Amino acid sequence: MRYTMRTSLIDVLGVIWMPPVPAASQLTLTNHDVDTIRMHGEGRITRESVQSWLDTHAADFQSITDFCASIESGNDTIDIPWDSEDNEMTYGDLMCSSEEW
Repeated sequence: MRYTMRTSLIDVLGVIWMPPVPAASQLTLTNHDVDTIRMHGEGRITRESVQSWLDTHAADFQSITDFCASIESGNDTIDIPWDSEDNEMTYGDLMCSSEEW
């Protein structure tokens, strides 16, 4: 028997609280998180609804610089790309050691 796990993720780049320095993190969403994001978007999952959710749920960050997301919604996967390729590279630099990247 085979099982497929579908996971919703948001990769976040921003500034943390203390010390206020650039940082990166990957958030794994629950079904409740996805439903809340959908409510922020008036029934749809959009870049704006994810940003709105991050503003209230990414407590480790004092500000969000950029993010990308892969969100499972029913049978669909909603992919939201980085706003900037430079931000994607900075995220990779922060998340991976130089040997991995």
